[in-house]
Amino acid sequence: MDLIEQGSACAAARGWARRFAGVASLAAVGATVAVVAAALLPAAPAVAAEVKYPVRPVRLVVPFPPGAASDFLGRTLGARLFETWGQQVVVDNRPGGGGILGGQLVAAAAPDGYTMALIGTPHLAAPLLQRELPFRPIEDFTMVMQVASLANILVVAQQLPAKTLPEFLAHAKSRPGQLNMGSAGIGSGSHMAGEFFRQAAGIDTVHVPFKLLSDALSEMFAGRVHYYVFPVAAIAPVLREGRLRPIAVTSGKRASGFPDVPTMAESGLPGFVYDTWFGIIGPAKLPVAIVDRWVADLGKILREPDTIERMLKSGSDPAPSNAAEFLALMKAEYPRYAKLIKQANLRND
Repeated sequence: MDLIEQGSACAAARGWARRFAGVASLAAVGATVAVVAAALLPAAPAVAAEVKYPVRPVRLVVPFPPGAASDFLGRTLGARLFETWGQQVVVDNRPGGGGILGGQLVAAAAPDGYTMALIGTPHLAAPLLQRELPFRPIEDFTMVMQVASLANILVVAQQLPAKTLPEFLAHAKSRPGQLNMGSAGIGSGSHMAGEFFRQAAGIDTVHVPFKLLSDALSEMFAGRVHYYVFPVAAIAPVLREGRLRPIAVTSGKRASGFPDVPTMAESGLPGFVYDTWFGIIGPAKLPVAIVDRWVADLGKILREPDTIERMLKSGSDPAPSNAAEFLALMKAEYPRYAKLIKQANLRND
């Protein structure tokens, strides 16, 4: 995809960015920004060693379509990196296979820092759903840094009588195999969030994957899809319109945009915490100097009040790390997904 095509994609996605801009109230976000900024400051990395990078546009592969939470995040951070580097960061949306197509593109790229990716939890899950691994999610890449974490929220159709998590679980358990769970596709972040929830709650429901968010919403509005574990950023505008009902968030704390919605743990599912994370990766054997440049420059951006405020409004929390920390996170998460996929006998081949 050339830069002209990417410009069109960027224009299409800016509408989504404007839509998400009003997710949280300015007063609530403003108070949170100061706290988040103060908490992030001590972790700021040392300035990267001098390296002539980048000297031309950088392609940032986002393995999901325009309008997805990762797409909004990639464009937000890419615009700020352009201001820092003076070189374009071109978001290249490569949806398909739950993130596999984008992952394959990056794994095959030259390790020169000009083809990178913003990935999320599907990077670990999607390959495990295949009979043969299309790539090794950790070994075939360079882990650069985590950039954000994203709360998820259990949402139900208005036709469902449940208004709390205990009511929902009672309703689901009294009707095994009768409720439908929506997701953004097999191996997607919403699918994995739904599977972790379904396993922890001990409920028997039917998974209904969708390619388009609009289709999933239409089915939920009609009451044919009964629940969905959405990223907060993706569903916040619809929730504020009152067309769907929030039940509980999957994170360890309440979402800043929905302070009245309890956590799963508060609602009777103790110990259940599931956050979606996003991070930057590159091809294997990426030079350390390039990794350090990303960690230093993007880490600085993620600690700026303006960036924090914009991310909080979209429902994501800045979570800058260094390469070693991100690698440790990936190594800890991978067995969790492998175990879940095996136990649930999930496949996408």
